[in-house]
Amino acid sequence: MRYDLVIFDNDGVLVDSEPISNRLLAAYLTELGHPTSYEESIRDYMGSAMHRIHELVLERTGQRLPADFDDAFHTRVFTAFEQELVAVAGAAEVLEKLDADGVPYCVASSGSHERIRVGHRTTGLDRWFDEERIFSSQDVGRGKPAPDLFLYAAERMGITPDRCVVVEDSPLGVQAAVAAGMDVYGFTAMTPAEKLAGATRLFSDMGELADLLV
Repeated sequence: MRYDLVIFDNDGVLVDSEPISNRLLAAYLTELGHPTSYEESIRDYMGSAMHRIHELVLERTGQRLPADFDDAFHTRVFTAFEQELVAVAGAAEVLEKLDADGVPYCVASSGSHERIRVGHRTTGLDRWFDEERIFSSQDVGRGKPAPDLFLYAAERMGITPDRCVVVEDSPLGVQAAVAAGMDVYGFTAMTPAEKLAGATRLFSDMGELADLLV
């Protein structure tokens, strides 16, 4: 099926940021007295907006994270991005083909606009995304797994949900896409296929995606 809009998640789909950010998140939470392993961070927080971290910590411990948690965490993440971040292998080629074929695309991420922009500038993917193609959980009231972000992106791009496909690598993102009434292609490079079981299709190599979207 040829779609009228391809909606990309960002972290783990376009930029290889999940190992970096979850390593730092686990370390920071542990430092603050909430012992968290890298594997637990991936399990609990991958694909989620920052508010989910605050909510889960409060729910589990009865304690609130510091008021400056988000800013401090993002400072650590952005510093690491500048030193370590690369694009997901094959992402630029997929974007180039979509652009050449005239297929509309955008990014809809749980990350902040600043995080998206820093990641794209660092990896060179900013050439593919002007402001009109970038959507963040900051733009809506609820992050994934709520469908709000994907529905907002489709509305702003002028495409009905049934003509959209979402490219996601997290269970929360797959849930959000399904709830939005969109097809979703689950990228299994970091996430076991069984955890993305609700996806329309699964693929493990970003180089495969262009052919799947034909």
